[in-house]
Formats: sequence, structure tokens, C-alpha cells
Amino acid sequence: MFQDHTHSNISKFQVSEFILMGFPGIHTWQHWLSLPLVLLYFLALTANMLILIIINQEATLHQPMYYFLGILAVVDMGLATTIMPKILAILWFSAKAISLPECFAQMYVIHCFVGMESGIFVCMAIDRYVAICKPLRYPSIITDESFVVKATVFMALRNTLTTIPVPVLAAQRHYCSQNQIEHCLCSNLGVTSLSCDDRTINGIYQLLLAWTLMGSDLALIILSYALILHSVLKLNSAEAASKALSTCTSHLILILFFYTVVIVISITHSAAMTLPIVPVLLNVLHNVIPPALNPVVYALKNKELRQGLYKVLKLDKENSY
Repeated sequence: MFQDHTHSNISKFQVSEFILMGFPGIHTWQHWLSLPLVLLYFLALTANMLILIIINQEATLHQPMYYFLGILAVVDMGLATTIMPKILAILWFSAKAISLPECFAQMYVIHCFVGMESGIFVCMAIDRYVAICKPLRYPSIITDESFVVKATVFMALRNTLTTIPVPVLAAQRHYCSQNQIEHCLCSNLGVTSLSCDDRTINGIYQLLLAWTLMGSDLALIILSYALILHSVLKLNSAEAASKALSTCTSHLILILFFYTVVIVISITHSAAMTLPIVPVLLNVLHNVIPPALNPVVYALKNKELRQGLYKVLKLDKENSY
């Protein structure tokens, strides 16, 4: 009876905060990782701010493709800012404690931004499909502002509503014993692994969300670019084909990186017991590298953006030589 009473008291106990331990297996020297991470964060903020300034100042860039790029820049800065201040606080000041509401809020915002980034990639793929495969209908289908606004609002509503169950289900779990998370951020699987009760529903919804949201986005993107490739191969002019493909190259580089890492993270979670640092490191890098990489790739691959960058940085004279 005494043992039952003790067990009952333990089961009623609820932890008041989580402890984010950082990168598993390298706690003694993980602070050295702050240098590349803070450089990536700084690059993400400055490069995306430059993209927004260039698009705003250059009238020639006031078209759907660049509007979506601007929205992607805002999403990227939001995603990086959601996790990086806390990660740097852990690495620099050992500020590992995080309250339950703050942890669940971070979990929700991360899911929203990742889903939003995936959704913007879909919008950009559709925009390129119509521009290349249906050029005569482009002005009527992809009108300058209404299409961008409608698509963005739809993606925002889709991601904010479908991801609500993720933190809600996690918050309904009972955390009665351990509160140390071997992670730098509040990932759904990392947090719910500490739950004292059944967490099957969390795993099922996470899997369902990944396959329905990200899976459908990836399918639409693949279909769009398959149709683009089919249309380009039918062009008689090699120059026209090359120009059409060049506008899609930067999109494909970023899309392939984004979804490849998502798939790798999903696979490596199964190997978390043998190499727990792998999914943690990939998870962090997946939320930091794309925000830093996206504007750099677009600036390098897009002539109009490069010209806008030269003007903003007052390098247009040098560029003319």
C-alpha cells in the first residue's frame, strides 16, 4: 500500500520546466559550435534583409516571383530567430532552462515556419510553371498582387491551423520524472519522449502531418518541374531553353536541399540511440542553413537580383566595367 501511495504521488508530480542540454555527447566542448552558428545566423539576417531592400527599391522586381522570394526571406528570418537566440544562450551562458509554455510555443512556431517555407516553394514552382508552360495566360492567372496575397494567406492559414495539434497534444502529456531534453530546441519527438504516459497519438499526428503537408507540397513541386522540363525540351531554340531552365535552377537547388534534409532527419531519428547527435545537429542546421543559403543562391543565380544588389551597395559603376 505504501508503494502504491508513493507511486501515486510520483505520477501526480508535474515538472515545471525543461532543461535543454544542447548537443548530446559533446557537452564539454559544444560552446565552440556557437561560432559557425552565430555566423550563419548573422548571414541569414543580413542577406534576407538585403533581399527585401532590393525587391522594395527595384521596380523591375515588383512581380510575383520576387514577391514570393521576399515572403520566403521573412519566413527564413522568423525561423532562424525562433531558435538561434535560445541556442546561443545555451552555448554561451548555459541558460538551459525553458518553461513548458515557452517550449510548446517554440515547437508550434517552428512547425509553422517550416510548413510555410515548404508552401512558398510550392507557390514559386507554380509561378514558374505558368510563366514557362503557359506564358500567354501568365498575366491573367498570376496577377501581380492578388495571386500572391491569396496564395500567401492560404499557406499561412493552412500551416497555422494544421500545426495547432502538435503543441496541444504535447502539452496534454504528463511529464512526471525526467525534464532533461538532449536537444538545443523543443522538438516534438524530443519533448514527448520524456512523457510518462502514452505518446502514440503524438507520433501518429507528426507522421500524418509530415506526409500530408510536406509530402503533398513535394509532389506538387515535382509535378510542376516535370511539366516545365517537358515543355522546355520541346522548344526549338536552345537559347530559349537555357534561359527558361536558368530561372528554375536556383529554385531546384534550394528545394532539393530543403526536402533532402527533412527526409534525412526523419530517417536518422531511428538511429538516435547509437548516434544521438546526428538528428539533433541536422535539425538545428536545417533551421539555420536554408535561411542563410536561400538569399545567397538567388543572388548568385539571378541577374536582376545581382543588378539590384550592386545598386543597393553602390557598386553599379564598378559592375559596368
